[in-house]
Amino acid sequence: MNEHEQQAILTISLMAAFADGSKDDSERAEIKRIADALAGEGSINIAKLYQDVLLKRVSLATATAALTTPEARQLAFEMAVCVCDADGLQSPAEKLFLGDLREALMLDAQQAAEYSRQAEAIAALPVESGEVAATDGDRRTAKPPTAPATSVGTLASTMSAAAIDQAILNAAIVNGALELLPESLSTMAIIPLQMKLVYRLGKSYGFELDRGHIKDFLATVGVGLTSQYLEQAGRKLLGGLLGKLGGGLLRGLGKQALSSGMSFASTYALGHVARHYYAGGRSLSTQRLREAFDSMLGEARGLHSRYLPEMQAKASSLDRGQIIELVSNA
Repeated sequence: MNEHEQQAILTISLMAAFADGSKDDSERAEIKRIADALAGEGSINIAKLYQDVLLKRVSLATATAALTTPEARQLAFEMAVCVCDADGLQSPAEKLFLGDLREALMLDAQQAAEYSRQAEAIAALPVESGEVAATDGDRRTAKPPTAPATSVGTLASTMSAAAIDQAILNAAIVNGALELLPESLSTMAIIPLQMKLVYRLGKSYGFELDRGHIKDFLATVGVGLTSQYLEQAGRKLLGGLLGKLGGGLLRGLGKQALSSGMSFASTYALGHVARHYYAGGRSLSTQRLREAFDSMLGEARGLHSRYLPEMQAKASSLDRGQIIELVSNA
């Protein structure tokens, strides 16, 4: 995929992010931050793309015209669908945008509808389900770092400290593995798995959480939904990892060893901050939550190389057909 095609796909993804017209100032600021961050990943001026989309200086027809191969057109549609579904089910405005996009890309209607159905299925999965960990084998293979001896809060959990540590680590490893896969749906699955982790931790401390509360919690600590997908998928696209090209997984495994392990780190940090937040009776201020998340994020990045083999092993055992099942059973 050449640079012009990458630029077109990123432009379409940004258009999808603003398709429903409901993004508030904080969401716009987070998407701009992601655009600025991705600008350092290559020669594409993504910050300018953001401005062009926001100010409507680029059209859907212009963006899609740059995509000359069936693979690039399909990937552009897939990323747009996942952007629209990242923060929940598609709104009427988003459905209209995706319909116009499909026509502009001249994609098969049945194939496009099936992909959209799969993405919607992931977005609609309830947060209240069972174990975050995937298998007993995963629990035995990956051992969490030793937890501090001090208490994390005033409330008691129905889970032991060791079980909480293990649940957070398992979720981080699974999401780190999903980051390695070349399919766009695998990137989208990271967000609902993070939400399920927060739900499970909150419930263990006696809090019954709904999707709205969890989304607010993620936004408070600085983990946006649409923006997180844009950042993860954008990095994979610019790194040549996103798509269905042969050998994509093997290339991903090599490049992941050199990356910051964004999905592993953010999930690990999110889990531990949620643990402290609910153990303390949800008394932490917004500023303290963000400070705690940033601090834990640095620690998690330092752990990435230690658990990279587990992520690679997990990635090698997953395929696109298992993504929905993985999220459903988490």
